[in-house]
Amino acid sequence: MNTEVYRLVDSHAHLDEIEGIDRAIEDAKQVGVMAIVAVGQDYKSNLKVLELSGRYSGLVYPALGLHPWNLGEMDAAGLALNLSFIEENIGKAVAVGEVGMDYHKKVKAVAGKERQIGAFKSVLALAARYDKPVSVHSRYSWRDCFDIVKESGVRKAVFHWYTGFSSVLREIIAGGYFISATPAGEYHDEHRRAIKETPLESLLLETDSPVSYGRETRYESRPSDIVRSLKAVARIKGLDEGIVAERTTDNAINLFDITI
Repeated sequence: MNTEVYRLVDSHAHLDEIEGIDRAIEDAKQVGVMAIVAVGQDYKSNLKVLELSGRYSGLVYPALGLHPWNLGEMDAAGLALNLSFIEENIGKAVAVGEVGMDYHKKVKAVAGKERQIGAFKSVLALAARYDKPVSVHSRYSWRDCFDIVKESGVRKAVFHWYTGFSSVLREIIAGGYFISATPAGEYHDEHRRAIKETPLESLLLETDSPVSYGRETRYESRPSDIVRSLKAVARIKGLDEGIVAERTTDNAINLFDITI
């Protein structure tokens, strides 16, 4: 049984939502996690992400975001508050994220396409102005998200947990952007296809913790489950785990400009 520990980066985790965070961080370190990009979703979440990055300095790196799921609760003043907070603190962040659009009917019922597009363009303008990479949520909105990111002038982006069309994926890769692989690579057909079609030099690993994974047996993920993402990618691509770990970690270091 392979018990080797590799240097790994969890490129997308919601640490502010994890209970027992000290234990979760310690467990992550035990399996080789050298850095975690903690993504925010709104004003309150971004505040917590900054606090956690201070508490776990050198391991947790903050990304400040505006998630489309949270737009339904925001009026114009709330949106302006979120954008101003991101800009005021952008020097502390390694990325802008989680941001993007979600065309699931439940999300569109509370935040229509035009509202999502407007908010996404506003936050991308900040990322472009300060030359920050972007962590993109693109569920069912793959084409629009890619086109808007490309038009925004943002140079660096990762389309996290990508499950979209191969045609858009090819453009993401050709544009010099990344996708990230989650533990869903163990079983989710569309995500597995995306991982298979993405060259290793365009791939990151993530957990999106504490999201729940699994089909027959469900579990609530933690950053330590990045090992599941690693093993899934290695199996899908027929590569040694060490090669996948080394390249995806280097990709994350370069994308987010972090030191580990």
